[in-house]
Amino acid sequence: MKTINASDLGAYLYCRRAWWYRKEGVESGNQEALAAGTRHHTLHGRKVFIAGGFRFLGWALLLAGIVILTLVLTLSIFGS
Repeated sequence: MKTINASDLGAYLYCRRAWWYRKEGVESGNQEALAAGTRHHTLHGRKVFIAGGFRFLGWALLLAGIVILTLVLTLSIFGS
């Protein structure tokens, strides 16, 4: 009995002919477009990763500013 995995099932439900071509080892005729799509998604993934880093940096700077402001106000009130 052959096991059917989820990616095969998804590919079959999306496009039976593409699933059959892949099963038979037939290469897609639009290799250039597929490569361009892969490059696009790789670049997008990098941008998302960098944006996450900037978001983290922003929150860290905000927290540092709040801590510094709290220290300055505390010292000015209780330091005098």
